[in-house]
Parts: sequence; structure tokens; C-alpha cells
Amino acid sequence: MSRLVLKILFFCFVSFLSVCPVLASEPDQTIQIHSVVQQMEAAYREVRDYTCEVEQLFYDKNGEDRHFRFKYYFKREKKIRVDFTHPYRELTLIYQGGDEKVTVLPLRFLSFLKLRFSIGDPSIKSLSGQRIDQTDMGFFIEFLGKNLGGVRQEDNEFLEEGDQIRFLFLGMDYVEGRTPEKYRIHISKKHWLPVRLERYDLKGNLLEISIIQNYVINSDLQDNLFKP
Repeated sequence: MSRLVLKILFFCFVSFLSVCPVLASEPDQTIQIHSVVQQMEAAYREVRDYTCEVEQLFYDKNGEDRHFRFKYYFKREKKIRVDFTHPYRELTLIYQGGDEKVTVLPLRFLSFLKLRFSIGDPSIKSLSGQRIDQTDMGFFIEFLGKNLGGVRQEDNEFLEEGDQIRFLFLGMDYVEGRTPEKYRIHISKKHWLPVRLERYDLKGNLLEISIIQNYVINSDLQDNLFKP
């Protein structure tokens, strides 16, 4: 091989190296989503407790199937309380982290009337199959991080508008991690927590919408709220 050819090859190689870092540093949608999830992780580390109001809609092939509303309470060490307002006006679920049982109050105003169910009992799972210990925002943020690292993201969308960020995300289902699904996620930059979650199958059929409002962060929730 002539010296001229070697010089040309060397020049091309050096030029390639000088261009690659620039190309690699170009922001794309996956990198933007990673950045948002990192912001969420950092913000959530400062959360001791929170409450929010949730409206949850489930869909089948005919459209809206079931509709729930509830107030959600969370305190570190995975203490969870769910006060339903629709369709069960007086139903409450209470869970203490590490417990294998969930306390059910069929009528909140009759606090002495308590039932205990296994955490895996289908009758107290959500319609998507979530156990109560899979419902807090810490679990959801871990789900995002895990799938961003392990599932190839395709056809992403990313939009930042006002105080919200919206992105499309591909992940394995958040219950068993077996079925690929699509999620359109709306994040509020005020608390770096989701305010709307849309779940779809890979064909684009809508499965579930959760609308989360009125976050109250670090209000020093009392332990007796979570007392079984």
C-alpha cells in the first residue's frame, strides 16, 4: 500500500474521530427522557410524604369500561392509604410496607369494621393487576428508569410546553414486566411528578388513563392515618 493511500486513510480516520463526538452529543428524544427521569429521581429523594387526588379510567374495545376516583396518601417506608370516592364512596385500603396483608375498611365511618386481605388477592388489585405496593410514585419512577435502561425506545415523542413535559415511552408492563406497552406520560415541572398517564397496547389501543391532581408534598402526614 502506497504512502499516499496511507495518508488519505489516516486523514479520513482522524476526520471521523473529530466528527463522532459532535454527533454523539446531539440531544435526541431518548436522552431528553433520561434527563427528565433523572430530575424525577432527584426530586423524589426529597419527598417524605405526599397526597394527591386520582381519577382512573379503564378501557376495552367498546370504549370507557370502568371509572374510579380516590385520594391517595403515601409516607416513606411505603405506608399507603387509599380513600375511594367513586364508585365506592366509603371504601378505604391501608397498607404498611413489608406487610403481607392489606387492611380494608368497607365503611370509613365505621373504623372498627376491618377486613384483612392478602396483598396479592385479586379482589383488591387494580383492574390492570397492580397490587397496592405497586402504586406509589417511587415504584413508578423505578419502573421508568429500569425500562429506559433495558427496552429499546422507538418512535419517541417529546414535547416541553409551559410547566409540563410530555413524552411517549415504551416499556414492559408495570405489573409483571412481561408484555410490551406504550405509555404517554405528562410530567409537572413543579414537583417533577406525573399528572397524567396514558397506557396503550402496541397496536395503539387505549387501555388506561390516570389523571393525578392536587399534590401536597411533605405535609408531615401522621402515622395514625396508616394504622391498620
